[in-house]
Amino acid sequence: MSPDFDNLPLWVSLPVTLLLVLGSLIVLIGAIGLVRLPHFFQRIHGPAITVTLGAGCILIASMVFFTALQSRLVIHELLITAFILLTAPVVAMLIMRTAVYRDLRARRRDGKTESNEVYPFSPDE
Repeated sequence: MSPDFDNLPLWVSLPVTLLLVLGSLIVLIGAIGLVRLPHFFQRIHGPAITVTLGAGCILIASMVFFTALQSRLVIHELLITAFILLTAPVVAMLIMRTAVYRDLRARRRDGKTESNEVYPFSPDE
């Protein structure tokens, strides 16, 4: 049984297309930020925030598409959305806290004086 994509109404095709393009652009911007930003603490924000928002757009597009295609409410993606919304920020926070503690331990081990700055923003420090 193959889905009939040609008979998909315009009111479904348009929002699904817009959500897919928007989600893809948001994830692309996060990927570019991951590559281009110079420091670890700046790079971690890109994937943490954009993956959540971009995946949300793509999952909403999937819900609308399959609901219209199967003529019934399809909400399997809500479980995926809840999982991403719960895990992505927590994992990013744990990774950042681990890096902060790693840097603080390295400073103490090297005998550097600690300043008020918790972590350096320039990559050469």
